[in-house]
Amino acid sequence: MSADARQDKSRVAVYDAYQTMKQPRHKWTFRSRFRANAYGWSASKLAAQRLKEALSEIKAVKRKDPVAAGEGAIILMERIWPAFAHIDTSSGALGSATDKTVHELTEIILAAPVDDTEREQWLDRLQQATTDDGVDYLGEVRERWGELCGSAERASRAADELLPTVRFVWERSTGGYFGGTPSCLSCLLAAGRYQELLDLIEDAPFVWWHYRQYGVYALEAMGKIDEAIEYAEQSRGLNDPPALIARACEGILLRAGRVEEAYERYARDAHQAGTYLATCRSIIRAYPHKEPRTILQDCIDGTPFEPGKWFAAARTLGFLDLAAELAFRSPVNIATLLRAARDFSDKNPTFTRSAATAALHWMSQGQYYEITGLDVLQARKLALDAAQAEDEEGIQEETSRYIAQLAESDATDEFVRKILRG
Repeated sequence: MSADARQDKSRVAVYDAYQTMKQPRHKWTFRSRFRANAYGWSASKLAAQRLKEALSEIKAVKRKDPVAAGEGAIILMERIWPAFAHIDTSSGALGSATDKTVHELTEIILAAPVDDTEREQWLDRLQQATTDDGVDYLGEVRERWGELCGSAERASRAADELLPTVRFVWERSTGGYFGGTPSCLSCLLAAGRYQELLDLIEDAPFVWWHYRQYGVYALEAMGKIDEAIEYAEQSRGLNDPPALIARACEGILLRAGRVEEAYERYARDAHQAGTYLATCRSIIRAYPHKEPRTILQDCIDGTPFEPGKWFAAARTLGFLDLAAELAFRSPVNIATLLRAARDFSDKNPTFTRSAATAALHWMSQGQYYEITGLDVLQARKLALDAAQAEDEEGIQEETSRYIAQLAESDATDEFVRKILRG
């Protein structure tokens, strides 16, 4: 075979290898839904739904082929920004949905058992995706770059490539930002270069949790638990979410076996959620050895000026006696009170009477601005019917007398007084 023929054959082999690498292992349905500029200005809800569907598809494949799932995760990450570039994200809903999706995609990539060659290819693609990302949808990828490297040696090499730029920006730029900074810090942590990482963070131009969190975990890895907690407490910048710092400190103490200290110092702040019920449930899941009622009571004690905010949590968790007590300690949303009274009218008339009476009490105090006459009448009927259903001596007379007093008292809100009299 001539030299030209051998060269041509080599070119064909290289091309075939490139095409094999380029072709995905799985034919993904979501690809057609994540084309460039696929979504318009008002497509936030649809885009979030498409993310959910794509993630479900990738998870289904992961059960049989985790490597194909990892590749699918990268393909989706590559397509998020081009597809979502024109969507209005001011509500924050799409950002939250994307953050959750990217977190799960990152976990899928980390779990995929790939060789060094393919991992290098994946890292190149992820780096390009994060570079092209216009609004930092892939922020977690940068922050966990050291883990994604897959080995301490690869992470160390990546850190060496990024360090000069990080130092240049921090030393010579005022207000400058380098997108590779989180990646560099993450790589130093993954490479085990802990003291070098801590020294580098000290050169940062300002205190920022997103940088200093790596120092916290470096100290933990060095076995300096108390120093890590102190370092985290000193990392509270002006705009740093307290929940993130509390969550990190709680995790460190839990991993160190200091469970009670973690609970006492950080549980409530670390598990802040959208509702009081969600907060309480999150703490209960994190501390299964503690009684749920004890956790709820500790949450109530932590907010002494508004205990009624925990009414829905107590009611949903089944602590109706505590919920009834809370209903009288501070105002509870009127719709929540009346709904609770209706829901238990057959199962627990005592609780219904307490909730309905509390509703009348706070309405009479003028605590609600948008109540209707129907709300007042409904609360009165629920209270009287429940008192009759209890069938205990004196309860019905006591309830009727209380309502009559509200109707006649000059201290009762005028609107509520008129309704009760009528």
